[in-house]
Amino acid sequence: MLSTRVETSRLSELACKQRDVSAAVALLEQSIALKHRKIALIRYLHAQYLGAPLDERHHEYARRVAARLSHEALARVVLAARARVR
Repeated sequence: MLSTRVETSRLSELACKQRDVSAAVALLEQSIALKHRKIALIRYLHAQYLGAPLDERHHEYARRVAARLSHEALARVVLAARARVR
């Protein structure tokens, strides 16, 4: 478990601080595989902000997650994603 956390931390550092598109997509893929909802949506939006090449599978997952959230929860997710880009 620790190695997964270390890898996630490393990818987060690359994606957020160095704006590494590949790391952002890897984090999104990880979240989708683990069936995360809000964090996957945050990572999806972050990847979009970075101009990552996302495919239909990414878009569909994000649409399904967003459809299940309240407007308030969705607004919080968007704010969290924007904070990662700054």
